[in-house]
Amino acid sequence: MPNDVTMRDLIDGIEAVRATLMDDAREPAMARLAKRGSLSARSRLDRLLDPGSFNEIGALVAAEDGDSGAAPPARTLSPADGVVVGTGLIDGRPVVVFSQDFAVFGGSIGRLGSAKIQRALQLAITRGLPLVMILDGGGHRIQDGQDARHFANANATFHNFARASGWVPMVALMLGAGFAGPTNYAGMADLVVMVRGRSTMGIAGPALVKAATGEDLDSQALGGADIQVDRQGLADLGVASEDEAFDAARRFLSYLPGNARACAMLRDHPPVGRIDDAVLDLVPVSTRKAYDVRKVLRLVADDGSYFELKPTFAANMVTALARIGGRPVGILANQPQRLGGMINADACDKGAHFIALCDAFGLPIVSFIDVPGFSIGSSAERSTLGRRSAKLVYEWGHATVPRVSIVVRKGYGLGYFAMCGGRSFAADACFAWPSAEICAMSIEGAIDVAFRKEYLAAPDPMKRRQEMIDETRTKIGALRGAEGFGIDDIIDPRDTRLRLAEVFAGTLPRRPMDHPPKYRSIAPI
Repeated sequence: MPNDVTMRDLIDGIEAVRATLMDDAREPAMARLAKRGSLSARSRLDRLLDPGSFNEIGALVAAEDGDSGAAPPARTLSPADGVVVGTGLIDGRPVVVFSQDFAVFGGSIGRLGSAKIQRALQLAITRGLPLVMILDGGGHRIQDGQDARHFANANATFHNFARASGWVPMVALMLGAGFAGPTNYAGMADLVVMVRGRSTMGIAGPALVKAATGEDLDSQALGGADIQVDRQGLADLGVASEDEAFDAARRFLSYLPGNARACAMLRDHPPVGRIDDAVLDLVPVSTRKAYDVRKVLRLVADDGSYFELKPTFAANMVTALARIGGRPVGILANQPQRLGGMINADACDKGAHFIALCDAFGLPIVSFIDVPGFSIGSSAERSTLGRRSAKLVYEWGHATVPRVSIVVRKGYGLGYFAMCGGRSFAADACFAWPSAEICAMSIEGAIDVAFRKEYLAAPDPMKRRQEMIDETRTKIGALRGAEGFGIDDIIDPRDTRLRLAEVFAGTLPRRPMDHPPKYRSIAPI
């Protein structure tokens, strides 16, 4: 180095190199993204994070000559090796972020880009900070992956994803191409958001699928939001724009602590009072009439705090985040508008995953019960409901957060157990509304199975059958359940929020695990 070079000269040189890697110096790449209708990786981070809060890590990274599959200089061909990584603030709270750069080899994951993602995971785990992933690209970069000298080593990415799971909240925003690697990352996330008509997810993209299987599908038909949000439930939300995706990420994180050991995200709230009388008209007493349970939940939750997850998947089970008296809670509810609130295999998966999310991050759970039971028949058996239903009870049996059950109307059979009814999973409080009916199965079904011979032997079989139904109905009401102390109290629906706030104010954040001294349970997957 020449003797006349100063520290200022060196700084200026580094900054000059850095400037060549920023969006303003990459006009052709930015033009390609604009033609595609996409924002750049850094522009997306600007939209997500508090202004001026982003601190980048690895901005000067560039693939080594040959790694990128193109002629040098690698720095200009593979700036930041296709992924922008750093820390920032969301609503004043620190987070770790990374954003794939589709303008660099289609957002594919090179060796150094992968190392940066691992660095992001390490920081999130070590510092106990949420991780937000902005995903738009392919999986492993083929140009530097088809060499066992490099690929045989694998890396610790998924080991660290597993370590991070349940320790820090993880959010995946699928904002474009997302087949292969990005889908594997998103599969470990707690919230996955897709943009309808733009985002895709799946294990393999159309070209590889066609080469391997002969199926000829475009990317949306293979893995668009209509498939992965609405039908498969792989993603939680399908939104109309990237800005809506950023808003969803911010709102989701607002309910959760920075990590599993951090304090709950309490908010100041006016004194909790009675719910409006309108709630009394939302739930028909007749079990033959449907209603939208979401209208009930919005009234019970603090005003404007209801935030539903997976609203279009397995809609017979509602899962939502909300606040009760300023305290974040998770809400699980049967939806009579869909399948009468019956629990099927997809609803079991949805509910089980939600219970695990709430338990990981210390959110009390409220279960609103209006369930006729589990789905039955050959289609239910083909869905392996017998195994998948076990997931729901498995998660209740492992949860350590406070929980309250409220029987709104039907509490029938094993579905009542699976929704934490009564004393099934040691609820901190188990309530019922006056409209509740609690029994082992539907009354008509019970009479037909157990007493068919008796009523058929009567002079007027159908009259006798109806008499037996009416007699049984007098034994399944809320008052009968309270008399046997299967529930703690029958409450006025208008007092629901007040009673919930009182219970959660008096419970410990966690209860001791009461399992035997085993190493682990075996999940019924």
